[in-house]
Amino acid sequence: MSLGFSVEALLPRARVEGPLRMGLERVAEREWLQPDPDLAARKAFFDAHPESVMVLPEAEAAAQELADILGAEGGLEGAARSVWEDLCLLTQDAPGAPYRLTGAAVAFPTDWKLADKIGKPLLAVHAPIHGYADQLATAVDSFMERLQPGEIFGRTNVFVLPTADLRYQPEGDTAALFAGITAENAGDQLYARCERETLRRLPQTGAIVFAIGIYRSALADLSDEAIARLERTLDGFIEGEKQRRTAPHYAKALAGYAARRRDQAERVAA
Repeated sequence: MSLGFSVEALLPRARVEGPLRMGLERVAEREWLQPDPDLAARKAFFDAHPESVMVLPEAEAAAQELADILGAEGGLEGAARSVWEDLCLLTQDAPGAPYRLTGAAVAFPTDWKLADKIGKPLLAVHAPIHGYADQLATAVDSFMERLQPGEIFGRTNVFVLPTADLRYQPEGDTAALFAGITAENAGDQLYARCERETLRRLPQTGAIVFAIGIYRSALADLSDEAIARLERTLDGFIEGEKQRRTAPHYAKALAGYAARRRDQAERVAA
């Protein structure tokens, strides 16, 4: 199957309501990575943010293996500069031990800092996600243990943000970022941001590669079906997760914009 490489293509598979779930689907080798990456953008962000790359000693062999697979020089950073996706390496200290984030090259984070997560086990990495420990941690750990070399699985995550910036690390008052966004201008001022996430195991080191591709689209450029799906996030996520995703700051504007789109569609159909 293909997850696609755009917000419009990815949104139908993004979780917008209900309990946390992995939502993984098998992905073909040819669909693993973006086929036509903007490498100039990657270079610019890595050059400007050297702190975006960290590799612990226990991940060095996996970093080199991944670079070799991608035909890149320069270890993990070279690999990440050669593709559109940010690349994270998950390794175990021993068979059966928790997987830890031991290497990563992340040019386009979505409101997180690598320094806060490097070296930590998956449970701690996902600590800000409300419900992860109770609803998803066991399933994730089981999947990681079963994942075989040659298999690739993918999923989609979606956020609604007040910017199309590739690197989203807001500072200061979050509410101020959404100030002035209304139902009337939300089409141009709000953006759907999809994370296209894939998982695969490296055959030699056994490390797992977690790749994240970022895709953004202004709401005005999305279909009515896509807008309706985004609107479902307003009631679909549990309270803590709504706050983490900043939904209270854009809920009124998104709901109003979605209503305007429905009214417009009804007038056209009449």
